[in-house]
Amino acid sequence: MNETVYLRPIALTESPQADDGQAVRLAGGLACASRFALLVRGDGKVVSRQVVGAGDVPAAIAALPDALAADASAQWANLRKSHGPIGCGERVLRLDQPLVMGILNVTPDSFSDGGQFLDKPDVALDHASAMLAAGAAVIDVGGESTRPNAAAVWEGDEIKRVVPVIERLATTGAAISIDSRRSSVIAAALAAGAHIVNDVSALRHDPRSMEIVAASGAPVVLMHAPGGADDLHADGHYRDVVLDVFDDLRARRDAALAAGIAADKIMLDPGIGFGKTLAENLALINALPLFHALGQPVLFAASRKRMIGALAGEAPADQRLGGSVMLAIKALEAGCHMVRVHDVAETVQAMRVWRGLRDAALTDFSQVG
Repeated sequence: MNETVYLRPIALTESPQADDGQAVRLAGGLACASRFALLVRGDGKVVSRQVVGAGDVPAAIAALPDALAADASAQWANLRKSHGPIGCGERVLRLDQPLVMGILNVTPDSFSDGGQFLDKPDVALDHASAMLAAGAAVIDVGGESTRPNAAAVWEGDEIKRVVPVIERLATTGAAISIDSRRSSVIAAALAAGAHIVNDVSALRHDPRSMEIVAASGAPVVLMHAPGGADDLHADGHYRDVVLDVFDDLRARRDAALAAGIAADKIMLDPGIGFGKTLAENLALINALPLFHALGQPVLFAASRKRMIGALAGEAPADQRLGGSVMLAIKALEAGCHMVRVHDVAETVQAMRVWRGLRDAALTDFSQVG
């Protein structure tokens, strides 16, 4: 029986001082954990589960068979790993504090803001400038809707949508990501001044995308989606959604590394809302700290998504601000390095208050625990 090991943080705390100083800081960020579940999975089922305190993790790992122990040791190191900054042209994105990525859709049919900025580069630039002024660290430009049942877009049209906006944004010195899964669009966007590639197919959709990203040296976000070219939301069948998504992201990370993409250029996104039920999305969100064990910065994107409506009286997309901010803060508490949102000003305000609550200079943590 082939077995796989997972080291999942299960008890988050406000500071490393909690639990008699036994908590550890996750991924060099503001999230800390004091207990961990050491899981062993065989043939798709969890065959053993051991809960240990942070101080007892090394001994629990040492008791595993050699192959599993090596993997668990790597995950333990990854969970405590601090990530270096990401270079974006004139800007440097530090990952020791959480960052906000603002969404700029230049599409006719995106589920929340389709048509607002299509063929309107001046309006799009004004919106991007407002997001930057509100505190966005990155502007994510997309020319294809990836909502369920969205119409296919010819890559030439996608290029015509995104390139003029990226070219104008690039003159402002903003950090820019291109939200695309097509190699020709990615190449055109990078040439126009984009810095980061955000591929919802994790570089699976277009065989040339991996080569282009590797050759460019650009950072890349690899997102989990179960489906293929026709429907990214299809084929969402999981034995254990958390561990299955973890395994899939590990495989895509390894494929990117094998293609020559540097480890410090890879971010991971668990793909909330893509081919997952409400229960599966909630399970993933509650398990976000586990994904630090893969050793890459984590991006979280759930802004205005359908799951919020499902939990809040079927609120339409443009009335999901409260739920979006709540999920963003949940992601920050789990140590995610970047949150991708529509409502930048509100998210940044909430994040700053959250950071104040976590700031040792402002809060007396001697009473915590």
